[in-house]
Amino acid sequence: MIRIQVAETGQARTLLTPEQGRRLDESGVVYARPSPYETGVWEVTPRGQVGVALVDDIEVWVTPKLPIDRLLFLVGYAADPKGWREESIHLDVRDGLIPAVAQALWRQAERALSQGLLQGYRTCEESSYVLRGRLREGDQLRRHHGRIIPMEIRHDDFTVDIAENQILLAAITRLLPVPRIAGESRRRLTALRRRLAEVTSLVRGTELPRWQPSRLNSRYRTALRLAEIVWRATSPEHAPGSTVANGFLFNLPKIFEDFVTVAISEELHASFGGAAYPQYPCHLDEAFAVRMKPDLVWELDGIPRAVVDAKYKQEKPAGYPDADLYQMLAYCTALRLPRGHLIYARGNALAATHVVRHAGIEIICHALDLASTPETILSQVSMIVTEF
Repeated sequence: MIRIQVAETGQARTLLTPEQGRRLDESGVVYARPSPYETGVWEVTPRGQVGVALVDDIEVWVTPKLPIDRLLFLVGYAADPKGWREESIHLDVRDGLIPAVAQALWRQAERALSQGLLQGYRTCEESSYVLRGRLREGDQLRRHHGRIIPMEIRHDDFTVDIAENQILLAAITRLLPVPRIAGESRRRLTALRRRLAEVTSLVRGTELPRWQPSRLNSRYRTALRLAEIVWRATSPEHAPGSTVANGFLFNLPKIFEDFVTVAISEELHASFGGAAYPQYPCHLDEAFAVRMKPDLVWELDGIPRAVVDAKYKQEKPAGYPDADLYQMLAYCTALRLPRGHLIYARGNALAATHVVRHAGIEIICHALDLASTPETILSQVSMIVTEF
């Protein structure tokens, strides 16, 4: 087993065969390029994801520069801004991201199951020689052509095999094979999986079942939010034909975009009302041929009043070092807005205000300090909204 550890903004150098290097690069977890100076040495750099992944016989560990508890706060807040609170998880982040998440999951799952497995009614359709519930007359005629038995029936079962338990089991099953989970966490998660033995396991590639918060599942809620986070982070994303990477990975640009979108929307609604729309569809040209989707547009009385784009890092493609500004200028022009707001993570771009010549459009660049406490981060969001 080859182990590679690299910081989110760093680079690692390691000996790999050409086949190993090619498959590592195809995985989408990191970039892997042969060194121009040393034979057999490959230069490995992150692609905006942090966590751990297994690519064939290579274990890649990408460590975030952001404090782990802050990273999980951003992820959790975007999933559930009103129900998620840092103190409800009690993370021990000293050993790293994966051990912290594993510890949080078994603690929250044990708390959820402390009063026993939640049960509920589930609608079942089956063939039976005993009538239960209702007869599905159409299926009976279509499948059995007038015969009385077996009967095609529909009935409700009171069972533990419900969405909430399926989600917990899915997250536990996904997390157990991930490397670097502490022995205690692995034992606890294995015990929880045994407790959920009567629950249906989800097949890889399927979506999580839907659930609705209610009085009955209130003790499950924090565990379910965390389980959904684990499911997303352990779902491999790869193009057809590329190498599959199994592990636990957070996409930092997507996490930052989701957090900014949710936090700004919540603050705008609380302060001014109106409606905020993520991934707002609009067009640049009069022929409606060039589509655009700003991260967030806020409307008041049905008219766009503000546009926001979240960028974890400042985009600087070759030949277009200020691409973010050009993009925001296009948004403001198409939406007839006098100003637009770019929100970066502090350290990846500087706060600044740019006034476009001959147009008077202001492009305001904000920088969120993600290393601050959750309360301070949300306070910064409030300050940004006051400039709208």
